[in-house]
Amino acid sequence: MEQYWQWGLIITSSVILFLLSPLAKSTNQFFKAVHRKKAPNTFMLMGSLVISWIFAKSITNAANLGLDYGIVGGVAYAAYYVSFAVAGLIIYQMRVQGNFKSIHHFLTFRFGKGAVAVFSILIAIRLFNEVWSNTMVIGTYFGETGSSPYYWSILLFTALTLAYTLKGGLSSSIFTDVIQMALFSILLFIILWNVFHVDNTFTPTKAITTGVWSFEMGVNLLLAALLQSFSYPFHDPVLTDRGFISSPKVTRKSFLWASLVGALCIILFSIIGVYAKHAGLQGQAAVEVGKAFGVIILLVINFIMITSAASTLDSTFSSFSKLLSVDLNLGNTLKFGRWSMALIAVLGTIPVFLNAEILSATTISGTMVIGLTPVFLFWKSETPKISFYLSVFCGILFGFLLLFEVFPQRMIFTSGKYADLLWINFWGIFSCILLYFIPKWIKR
Repeated sequence: MEQYWQWGLIITSSVILFLLSPLAKSTNQFFKAVHRKKAPNTFMLMGSLVISWIFAKSITNAANLGLDYGIVGGVAYAAYYVSFAVAGLIIYQMRVQGNFKSIHHFLTFRFGKGAVAVFSILIAIRLFNEVWSNTMVIGTYFGETGSSPYYWSILLFTALTLAYTLKGGLSSSIFTDVIQMALFSILLFIILWNVFHVDNTFTPTKAITTGVWSFEMGVNLLLAALLQSFSYPFHDPVLTDRGFISSPKVTRKSFLWASLVGALCIILFSIIGVYAKHAGLQGQAAVEVGKAFGVIILLVINFIMITSAASTLDSTFSSFSKLLSVDLNLGNTLKFGRWSMALIAVLGTIPVFLNAEILSATTISGTMVIGLTPVFLFWKSETPKISFYLSVFCGILFGFLLLFEVFPQRMIFTSGKYADLLWINFWGIFSCILLYFIPKWIKR
């Protein structure tokens, strides 16, 4: 019976979103979310930003970190949402002081087409990974990895999300994001209400005091997340595309609010993991808490995953379409834009059948893009074109050092999990900034 309800949730929610989603009749509506000649307001843009980043794998990670480290784990993961504040302030400056229309416009002007090509490859890989890494989370609620229900749920979910995104492009994505954000808030409230009322020994005070503020127990990840926040947002077109569709002031306000609201949502969701720790549960925190509370709460948690994954997936489709059609100027038409969405949906689903690991989806993210830190943090600095390549490829090198675990241990000054992540990012960003400015110093 539970399985039927789960299938019903996917199909019904997707059909409703398809019916409500606006039909894009122009490229401005499809790629820039212009509706009745108006750009999204502060509330719409903020909601879209938050729900687009609260994806299925992020709230799964938040709950698991709450299980591992208490509230410290949730706060550590929420530190990634400083990315919104960083991106919002820098994009505001780039638009007002530099009059740039997009990230690609800035890179073309400052570093040339070669830099744009390298950057586009990085973000295309990011978008490709977002498809399968989020749909695989949905699959695990329908069956064991590799089972028929697992695969069919992923295929159906991807196809239904693609359907309503094809209808309106970025307009559909932002419109449905507001609905999905409202649903997420209601469902999160229901879950937390049950968490605090089923067990009288688990109180809000106990939840926020669970955990130890030490490097070994989550602070390594917290500091690493803060360091990555200066580069991480700029390789995510789902975020940066939304930085150029409303007025600069509306954009700045939306991004700053999104930073606070997004971080709060992640911390609140991590309380599910904190409760799992309190109750002595093992495994995937969100799933185990759902099972412990019965079918209804498990379905609510399932629905919150569907809502989060759908918001990320539709944003991924619209961003990939804009990347090819507008940013790379391969075909600025509705037809090309829609075919591009279908392409990333198909390609992004292939890894599901190759037993890919969800965590490996972040390989090109985080550490491998720390080379973007000086490019955007010091965007006003007049540096030679070679500076971009030196910094970006230095970041990728440090990413591989982390991946293959070959970084010298004597340069890691804290202990515990994520210590290598913290210090590889610290030394990597330092090296990237140094390499970025060396050509300028030599030129002088």
